[in-house]
Amino acid sequence: MGQVSKIEENGAVALLRTLRLGGARICFANPGTTELTMVRAMADVPELKTVLCLFEGVATGAADGYSRVSGEVALTLLHLGPGFANGIANLHNARRAHSRIVNLIGDHATWHLAYDAPLTSDIRSLASPVSVQVIYTSDAAQLGKDAARGLRAARVAPGAITTLVLPTDVMDAPAVSDQPQDLGDTAPVAAPADRIAGVAQNLRGEGAKVLLLGGNALGEAGIRAAEKVARRTGARILMEPYPAIVTLGGGLPRVERQAYFPDDVIRQLGEATVVLVGARMPISYFGYEGFPSQLVPNERLSLLTEAGEDGAAALEALAVLLDEPEGELPALPPVPPAPVGLNADAVVEALLPRLPHDAIISLEGSTLGGPWLREAHRGPRHRVMTNTGGAIGQGLPCALGAALAAPGRRVVSLQSDGSAQYTVQSLWTMAHEKLPITIIIAANHRYGILQTELRRAQADLAHPAIAGMTVLDDPATDWVALAKAYGVPALRVTEAEQLGEALDQGLACDGPMLIAVELP
Repeated sequence: MGQVSKIEENGAVALLRTLRLGGARICFANPGTTELTMVRAMADVPELKTVLCLFEGVATGAADGYSRVSGEVALTLLHLGPGFANGIANLHNARRAHSRIVNLIGDHATWHLAYDAPLTSDIRSLASPVSVQVIYTSDAAQLGKDAARGLRAARVAPGAITTLVLPTDVMDAPAVSDQPQDLGDTAPVAAPADRIAGVAQNLRGEGAKVLLLGGNALGEAGIRAAEKVARRTGARILMEPYPAIVTLGGGLPRVERQAYFPDDVIRQLGEATVVLVGARMPISYFGYEGFPSQLVPNERLSLLTEAGEDGAAALEALAVLLDEPEGELPALPPVPPAPVGLNADAVVEALLPRLPHDAIISLEGSTLGGPWLREAHRGPRHRVMTNTGGAIGQGLPCALGAALAAPGRRVVSLQSDGSAQYTVQSLWTMAHEKLPITIIIAANHRYGILQTELRRAQADLAHPAIAGMTVLDDPATDWVALAKAYGVPALRVTEAEQLGEALDQGLACDGPMLIAVELP
C-alpha cells in the first residue's frame, strides 16, 4: 500500500480520504454522537458526497439502490449497534442483490466499552449475517489497511457488504491516509468452457427448455444473447422472480417473470429443463403444505453460470456452440384483458407511453409490480429494480439511491402504500436533494399480499380480527398531505381519466413528485 502523505490527520479524516482514494464517492449517513468526529471530517474530504437520511433503513436502502445502478461501492454511516440494527432489513435486501456497500459504524471509545453504557451492543453479531466481513479497528495505524480490506471484499464479483466498526478514540487519534492498492477486479469471471459445452449438449435434446436469467445476464447484452439461444433451441426466456436490476423494453424480447406461488411455478415450468444463468434454482418463497420447497428437481436443472460469473458472455459462447438455424421465439402465455376503471393495469397503461427513455424504476409491492413486469417489454428501454430479499421498505430508498447514481435520469417509484410506510422518511431526502423521482403510490389502504395469502388459505377477510390486521383505512393515510409535509409536491388521482395529466406533471417535475392513486 503506497503512502500518499506524511501529513498527520485524525483517524476519521484518514479513513474517509482512504475510502475516497479507493473509489468510494458517496456516503448515506444517519450519524450520532459516536460518529461526530467523522461528521467533522466530512468537511476535510469534500470530494466524498454525503447524503443525510432521517432513518437508518433509508440510508442502507439508498446505498443498495446506488450500487445496483452504478455498480460502485456506496458507504453508509450509522450510529452504534442499534442504529445499524435499524438498517439491517434493507441490508438483507442488498446482500441478496450483491450490492457493494461498506458500512461505517461508530462505536464507544475502547476504554469506555467495559462500562456497558446504554447503547453498548454486540455490533459484530448484528452485522455478521449481512456482511461478508466485519472489521473492528482498534489501532489508528491500521485504518488504511482496514479500509482497503473492506473495499476489496465489497468489490469482488458479484459484490458484497462489509462493515467497519470504528471506536471514537481511534477516530480521534493521529493517523495518515493511504492510497489503497490491489483492490481487485470488479468484473465477473468467465464460466468454465466445459460447463458451457455441457449445457449446449443438454439444449440439443428433446423436450421443453427454459433459460432462467439472473445477475448480469439480465442486462441488454445478456438478454440479446439469450434471445439467440432461444431462437436456436426453442427455449423460453424467464427472469428470476426478484432480480436486483433488469433491462427491459426498447425492442428487447419479452422476458417472462418466474411466478410467485409454488403451484404457479410448477405450471409455468412444466417438465422443462431449466438452465440457470446467474439465477438461483426455483424454490417456493415460503413453505406451503403439499408443495416441495425445490420446485424443479435436480435432474432437470442445468447450471450455466453462478453468481460472480459472466452470464452474458456465457450465453454468447453458448449461442456460438449452438449453430442451428434461428427460428421464432416460443409463444408466450396470453395476457388476460385488463379490467375497466381505475386499477393497477390502468396505471401501467398510462405510464408505458410516457416513460422517458433510459428511466429507472424502483418497484416494491405486488399491486403494480406484477402488471408492470408483464407489460414492460412494450415500453422504451429502461431498468427495473425489485425487492430481492423480501424485507419491505426497500422501494423508496432504492429510488433515492438510483437517482444519485444516475444524474439526469428519471426515476419512477412504483410503490405499494403499506410498504411505503416503512421508509417514508425517504421523501425528505428526495426533496432536500431535489431529485427527479416520480413516486406513484398504489393507495388501496390494505396489505394486499397478506390478503392474497389469506384468501388462498380460505380465510374470512371480513372477520374483524383478520380485517384489523390487514386493512389500513381507519384512518386512511392522506398521502398528498404526508408528501407535502416532507416537502414533496403531490397529486391525488381518483379516476382513470386523471392518470395521464397527473403522470405528465409528475414526469416533468424538476424534483420529486408523488402521485397517490386511490385504488379500490
